[in-house]
Amino acid sequence: MLSEEKKILLLLHLIIFNYHGLDEGERELLSGLATKFEAEEELKWAYSMLGNDYYSSHEKIHQWFEKEISGVDSAKRLSYLTTVWEASVKKGFISEMEATAMLKIAHNWGIQKDLLNLIRKK
Repeated sequence: MLSEEKKILLLLHLIIFNYHGLDEGERELLSGLATKFEAEEELKWAYSMLGNDYYSSHEKIHQWFEKEISGVDSAKRLSYLTTVWEASVKKGFISEMEATAMLKIAHNWGIQKDLLNLIRKK
């Protein structure tokens, strides 16, 4: 996996989990994901993108996603969101805020119907 792909994946997980504030379990999931993909530097980068104030960095992050995701095909986009969905299931819950955020991102990325179909099958 290329560094830019790792950044997309980790930043996506981070912003979804951070909708209600990161708890220790979510931090561990992020750390485990970074270890799995040898992406510790990309995780540090994702945390720096988020900064201390989620709300002020939100627009900047979505603009970054818009630029980076434009060259990524729909199947890969869906795979990124699927990993977030599966990680949320693994932690034991998916909050309404997280689900809404995933659906909004899927809509922005042009894959909302695909994500809904995938979720219905699981």
